[in-house]
Amino acid sequence: MSKDLILLIGQSNMAGRGLMGEVAPLENARIEMLRDGEWQPASEPLHTDKETAGIGLAMSFAAEYLKTSPDVHVGLIPSAVGGTPLSRWTPGCDLYEDALVNARQALEHGSLKAILWHQGEADAQDIELAQSYGQRIGEMVAALRAALAAPEVPFISGGLGDFLADHATCVHYLTVNGALQNLAVPRCGFASASGLDHLGDGIHFSSAALREFGRRYAAEFARINPS
Repeated sequence: MSKDLILLIGQSNMAGRGLMGEVAPLENARIEMLRDGEWQPASEPLHTDKETAGIGLAMSFAAEYLKTSPDVHVGLIPSAVGGTPLSRWTPGCDLYEDALVNARQALEHGSLKAILWHQGEADAQDIELAQSYGQRIGEMVAALRAALAAPEVPFISGGLGDFLADHATCVHYLTVNGALQNLAVPRCGFASASGLDHLGDGIHFSSAALREFGRRYAAEFARINPS
């Protein structure tokens, strides 16, 4: 069966670091994930980038997506890697190229419906990277859409957590948030992280927060792509 494909890219808060067991699992026979080149029923952790991978935002996004698309199967394409800067997500660099490989493999079994992005903590630690973030991510979105022959696919990013105000090194997070919220790129959405808490480490969203975050991403997707 053809799938509605969702590409998941970015760093640890997209990969998911929510603690397993703190929220009820989300299970649905119509949500699948691509792992090692094979489709299988989606279950968390979706990503295997680090031993700390856990609950993420993609499962609640997919659950909301199915509410308005009841007759489809969703295919999640986990491609995020924790601790990574935007520079590794640009054309010719490793994570961008890996995501392309994953997406193209998935496209043999469906059509790309959305790209979900959460990243920026790494770039928020340097003023020059933070100030150039908007231009650089805009260029990445354009290149990725072109490479996947999907010029109109919605690109949804999420804000960095308010709790970074107390983080020792992510001191330019508001600059990155501003860039994400004001991307000069068509069919882009921004899911606010306002009010979402961390799991206790001051940088990663909690399991409950990630469930809510996924719903906010889904609301942005619906705003850009009304049914």
